[in-house]
Amino acid sequence: MDKVNAEIARRMQSEHTKLIPQVADYLIGAGGKRLRPILALAAARLCGYRGDRHVYLATAVEFIHNATLLHDDVVDESDLRRGKPTAHTMFGSKPSVLVGDFLFARSFQLMVATGSVEVLGVVSDAAAVIIEGEVLQLTAANSLSGGEPVYFEVIRGKTAALFEAATKAGAMIAGAPGAQVEALRVYGDALGVAFQIADDLLDYGGASAALGKNAGDDFREGKATLPVLLAYARADEAERAFWKRVIEKRDQRDGDLEQALEIMTRTGALADARARADAEAARARTALDAFPDGPLRAALADIVDFVVQRAY
Repeated sequence: MDKVNAEIARRMQSEHTKLIPQVADYLIGAGGKRLRPILALAAARLCGYRGDRHVYLATAVEFIHNATLLHDDVVDESDLRRGKPTAHTMFGSKPSVLVGDFLFARSFQLMVATGSVEVLGVVSDAAAVIIEGEVLQLTAANSLSGGEPVYFEVIRGKTAALFEAATKAGAMIAGAPGAQVEALRVYGDALGVAFQIADDLLDYGGASAALGKNAGDDFREGKATLPVLLAYARADEAERAFWKRVIEKRDQRDGDLEQALEIMTRTGALADARARADAEAARARTALDAFPDGPLRAALADIVDFVVQRAY
């Protein structure tokens, strides 16, 4: 990770303007778990890789992630990211979008630097899926009609696709056999789905304050996340009217968040959403059975535990 952080700092620079590194460093330097590059590095090492090309992959993955954050905050008109004012509130929307484009472009240069056309294909495909997921989320925003199928399509695009690409491409850089590449692909997909479900649960409790997320933000934005969709599917006529008002019409009043929590708890929506996250976590752990016991396998299993425990 020291090498990845050094590569991030080097690749953020521009010969032509100081604004690019200024905006990029404001976001990337603000912290964050660096979870996606850690996954890329660990996957490569787990498969026995001992070179440095996985550093380029890990940096590319982190740049794609932060490019999407810059774009998302503009689209969502978000004011805070990781407890700080978002980049577009500090520098403007146009610079944020353009610096996001710059990070995407840098990520493709880094993928080429891995020297693997296959890796370039995996990560570039993921970048396209991520954007498709974001567009689908935009078109399905504040809608309860799509139900779980649309929800899972969105989170597999906007979140799980990059986790999956990081772990799969890490194995590919190591020249791992097909069974191990597939095992790490499954691990990344399952981890990404669990991560997003847990993240959505944070809006209704869990360790949200400690992780820089304010409880109720998704609710106030009218996001049809899994807890909402499960509660809506089990609702009586009066409760369905409530969900349509607060989510689809964004007509929210004092006490609505508390009422939403009461309905979710009473109908078992929160407990079932946690069970879904736990099931995906179990799928991720099972995928690691393709590898012998050791510190790297244990570390990847620990990441699974960290991801789902946030929701409690």
